[in-house]
Amino acid sequence: MKRMRNLMNRFMQSNGIVFTFLRSTVSSQISSWTDMILSFVFYVWVHLYPWLATALGAFFGGVVNCVIGYKFTFHAQGQAIRAVMLKFFLVWLGSLILNSAGTEGLFRLLQSWTWLETIGFKPDGYFAAARLTVSLIVSLAWNFILQRWFVFSPTRFDATAIKIVDMIIPKTIHKQ
Repeated sequence: MKRMRNLMNRFMQSNGIVFTFLRSTVSSQISSWTDMILSFVFYVWVHLYPWLATALGAFFGGVVNCVIGYKFTFHAQGQAIRAVMLKFFLVWLGSLILNSAGTEGLFRLLQSWTWLETIGFKPDGYFAAARLTVSLIVSLAWNFILQRWFVFSPTRFDATAIKIVDMIIPKTIHKQ
């Protein structure tokens, strides 16, 4: 029992790469489920257009991911929240572009490989294979790395990020 308690304590408190990555996986799942559930709620119950329901789900999923990353995953309390918000948005935007372009590119590549059908691939599976592959690569090689060493860590960009946020958001809103 003590060993399990120690392991849980390390999971919750350690800033080592393994435990941080495991916490990142948990927060990613929570934010993905938030994204999906809200997308369906906005589409089915609020009757929004599919693109708008998807965009709102992605936005709120991103907010949840940022908050959980700040408090739980990367233990970034003490970092300037305005800098974190802008850095998170930049990484999230890059992730969106990489996922969209990467999925499209890999999908087109898989479509051009007609030999895949001879080994059992179905054309309907090309999108799923492309989406899952690109999502995994972007998640590991972009999101986790940049969140750990850029978004939730102090950087030289922080002062500039705070100035940018101050220009966009009136100080009366974020100084309260």
